[in-house]
Amino acid sequence: MHIGVLALDFHLAGCRSLKEKRRRVGRLRDKFGRIANLAVCESAYQDSHQRSRWSVVAVAGDAKVVAASLTEVERWVAESVDATIVDVDREVIAS
Repeated sequence: MHIGVLALDFHLAGCRSLKEKRRRVGRLRDKFGRIANLAVCESAYQDSHQRSRWSVVAVAGDAKVVAASLTEVERWVAESVDATIVDVDREVIAS
């Protein structure tokens, strides 16, 4: 079993409400939350209007599947989320 974690920190310039924040970055959960080997959540800054941290956990029997899943999430986020990525942490916590 292989487990990988991807943590993405965002800055949401001009965001003035939590409702707007959820609209701008909440698509992460909609896009990846139903994929069988992924878990997605907002893991920090829940009450901040202009900061957000989202964590994605990938689990698979093959390390290549875990790496590919996290790479796909990171690529999609960079192209699709209306926020600036200020930090990315990727870690394999079990293999």
